[in-house]
Amino acid sequence: MPQSENRSQLHFLAAVTIFLACLTGIDTWAADYDKAPEYSVPTGISIIHTGVLLAIPGETPDTRQSIVVQNGRIVEIRSGYIQASDIQAEGEVRIIDLSDKFVMPGFIDLHVHLSGQAGSSSKLDAVTMTDADTALTAQMYAQRTLLGGFTTVRDLGSRGDAIFALRDAIKAGKVAGPKILVCGDAITPTGGHADIHGFRQEVLDALPSTGVCDGADSCRAAVRRQVKRGADVIKVTATGGVLSETAAGTGQQFTDEELRAIADTAHALGRKVTAHAHEKAGIESALRAGFDSIEHAMWADKDTMKLFRETGAWLIPTVYPITAVGDTPEKMKQGPFRNMPPPIMAKLLRLGRQPKDMTRLAYNMDVKIALGTDSGVSPHGENANEFIEYVNIGMSEMEALMAGTVNAAEAGGIFDRVGSIEPGKAADIVALAESPLEDIAAVLRVRFIMRDGVIFMPTD
Repeated sequence: MPQSENRSQLHFLAAVTIFLACLTGIDTWAADYDKAPEYSVPTGISIIHTGVLLAIPGETPDTRQSIVVQNGRIVEIRSGYIQASDIQAEGEVRIIDLSDKFVMPGFIDLHVHLSGQAGSSSKLDAVTMTDADTALTAQMYAQRTLLGGFTTVRDLGSRGDAIFALRDAIKAGKVAGPKILVCGDAITPTGGHADIHGFRQEVLDALPSTGVCDGADSCRAAVRRQVKRGADVIKVTATGGVLSETAAGTGQQFTDEELRAIADTAHALGRKVTAHAHEKAGIESALRAGFDSIEHAMWADKDTMKLFRETGAWLIPTVYPITAVGDTPEKMKQGPFRNMPPPIMAKLLRLGRQPKDMTRLAYNMDVKIALGTDSGVSPHGENANEFIEYVNIGMSEMEALMAGTVNAAEAGGIFDRVGSIEPGKAADIVALAESPLEDIAAVLRVRFIMRDGVIFMPTD
């Protein structure tokens, strides 16, 4: 064979060898990089031994129970401490010892704003933070919220796509956080509470909101836009708000016709609809329009509470922020909001003890109450202080715990999935160092957190 032909064959064989090696390398790389997400639901079975188990808040707790968890869900609850040998199953069976803890469902907060923290930099953040900045910030606050014991939250207002991406990333197990129900942009009239204020016109033009609408038809379209974006719930600013930089007050901003159009459209598309509402007229208009819940309701009176009862709507009172910010002029002027613009400061000072007094009135008049904090006004991660506020206004410890579990799940339309520890529901479980039925402040001392069967805070 000629030498040149021999060299050609050798070159061909070398090329084939390199090609096959590359294919093998690609397979190896794929094996290395095709890993399960960071927070994947574990395989096998977990058996949780509980000290005191409040499986369904509102019912009598039990002692020495075993919760069986598989594929992120609760399979069964057995009396006594069962062992791995008592379970007929393939794969690993893990024992989680919470026999010295108070065990209950993960907490639920129906009103948070994960994409930011209110304060003197909020206005600047609106024009300097990109969607990427917002997503990373929201993930930080989501993790803090989860580590406070909250396994489900409802985010009621965030511009851009960041909160949708975060919701989906948490669901996929890529990052740590609670399950999130997302509203996207709040539905607001032009110049309303959730519209952007206080910038030059060219800046305002660069910060559009898909939730701004005027007139019934426009408002129907705004609801449909949020649903198209992937919204789980529709949030509406029926009245002015405290933290919007405008001297428009906190009275009704949408017309009765617009509110009816919004509620009807949301319900037709299978979404709950909730209203940010402060003044009596705006609250009552939203209730008559068929809204499922009202956020804040600061200036509701006895007649308003009667309308709550007649319509069956839920009240989400958001009490803790006024404690965090300051419920007297002296505290407020020394607190984190002391440098707020005059229109905001005037509305803050007017609030005073009204959130607490209103919630006490609602409780005494048997209005249905579910927990929401408006975190982002108060610091993220401190959400459990809302439980304490409810006890301070007259609720029993058990009633306060119900507000942040079974009640919140029902109000949010998710009771079939969360809110109690029952077979078929998500394994969203927290353990506390002491019993909150004896001292409600025990909710601030979470010692174990499981969400969808994934442990985010192992027991100490």
